[in-house]
Amino acid sequence: MSDTVTSDAATRVPVELKTRSGGVRWAKVLDQTLCIGCHACTTACKSENEVPLGVSRTYVKSVDVGAWPTSRRAFQVTRCNQCEQPPCVSACPTGAMYKRDDGIVDFDKSICIGCKACMAACPYDAIFINPDDHSAEKCNFCAHRLEVGLEPACVTVCPTQAIFVGDLNDPESKVSKVINRTPVQVRRPEKETRPKLYYRGAHATTLDPLASQSPRGSTYAWSQIPKVKQSINAGVADGPHNSSAAAVISYDVAHSVSWGWRVSLYTWTKSLSAGALLVPIVLYLAGIYSIRSNVLSVYGPITALLFLGLTGALLIWDLKHPFRFYLLFTHPQWKSWLVRGGYIIGGYGLVGVLLVLSGAIGSSNFEEVVSYIGIPFAAMTAVYTAFLFAQAKARDMWQSPLLAPHLLVQCVFGGSSILYVVLDLFNQPLSPWIDRTVTIAALVHLALIVGEITAAHPTRHAHLAVRAMVRGRYRWYFWIGIVGVVVGALTPVLGLAGAVVGLVSLLAYEHSFVQAAQSVPLA
Repeated sequence: MSDTVTSDAATRVPVELKTRSGGVRWAKVLDQTLCIGCHACTTACKSENEVPLGVSRTYVKSVDVGAWPTSRRAFQVTRCNQCEQPPCVSACPTGAMYKRDDGIVDFDKSICIGCKACMAACPYDAIFINPDDHSAEKCNFCAHRLEVGLEPACVTVCPTQAIFVGDLNDPESKVSKVINRTPVQVRRPEKETRPKLYYRGAHATTLDPLASQSPRGSTYAWSQIPKVKQSINAGVADGPHNSSAAAVISYDVAHSVSWGWRVSLYTWTKSLSAGALLVPIVLYLAGIYSIRSNVLSVYGPITALLFLGLTGALLIWDLKHPFRFYLLFTHPQWKSWLVRGGYIIGGYGLVGVLLVLSGAIGSSNFEEVVSYIGIPFAAMTAVYTAFLFAQAKARDMWQSPLLAPHLLVQCVFGGSSILYVVLDLFNQPLSPWIDRTVTIAALVHLALIVGEITAAHPTRHAHLAVRAMVRGRYRWYFWIGIVGVVVGALTPVLGLAGAVVGLVSLLAYEHSFVQAAQSVPLA
């Protein structure tokens, strides 16, 4: 860079950037017109940052565009986009992902709990869990090198100078000149993250993962297709693509799903827990049950607490650092809905305990007060996941404004069904309003599902996720959910069998919904 004044000019950033008191805003340009796909940046990054095999902070994706003999290979250097509005920072429950004053999005592994919320939030699939230390990691511009005046490792080794960094606030820096005077691109601008990673001359089929197809078979041009990659591309490779020219991926890395079956199961247990208390409270307020009913003071809250405990266990089990879960409460980052949800669940659990205690001591007045308090806590326990999923900006199908009311309906369906099962097993009197509630909630749940799959989706990501759910890899779970909810609606006729099938159908649908949304490739 031209303004350096030291002897090792090839590896030094401008001295002014080190000494300037604030005001630096780092950015990076990847000039794909100069990239030769040598992977030197990948190797240097792994060496500099001790990145284990199987994961990458940066890698070079390649796509073969066109058909022989007029085809060509296009490259794209893929890494963290250093967003001005980073969704990973908002989603992180402990502040382990944070934005520095100089604009670099960095991470602190000492307080990472491995919840993978940052991975789900990143629209660029740039964050991974390090298999050695089980913490979230990504490109951070080699901040430790910038702080001592050195350029990032990838910049130093690039043989064609296709990668360079600089200060966006300095109009004379090379980065500012390129960005302001030549055409550049960013990935997924519609996500409004305002990336500070700019591409010059990148082919559209490399920037848009949906514009190219995975090759037939099990290999790329010179490597095997990772099995995880095959699974995440299910339902996409065989479908239509955006490019008018043939475009086939010739090299890529593995892309994993952030939240697996434990999150699917957690959404189910949470719905049952919230509904097991919400339904009897609402029926009491409607005059169906008395304040001294065992449903309200014994079976409802105990069932709710049981499934709430399972929910908490699943949430902790899914963490890569389960013994750090306490950081949600001792080191909270309040924008995260994981933190807010943790406190909501805690308050809901307290309501359940107080209802059991009030029933045990026979205090009707206290039980009535607690019941009123329980309504908002039960409802928020049911729906807060919609706001958590909304923070996962990478996944378009989760951005639906109907998700919160749908989760509330699922809570009523699951809660009334599990109450029917519990009351039947313990030979307790069953109000006809329990099975009527099952039927009403099941039909509304079914109507919302039909609306979801038949509506015109605003993005192709959402469309492909629905396609994967209805016709792709998760179709069996989905259709079990559809058939089962119809059977569940017949609980007044079928009795216990109908309620059990309804519960299974809700779990199957939850799994198809959670996993299909994550099946669309992002990079």
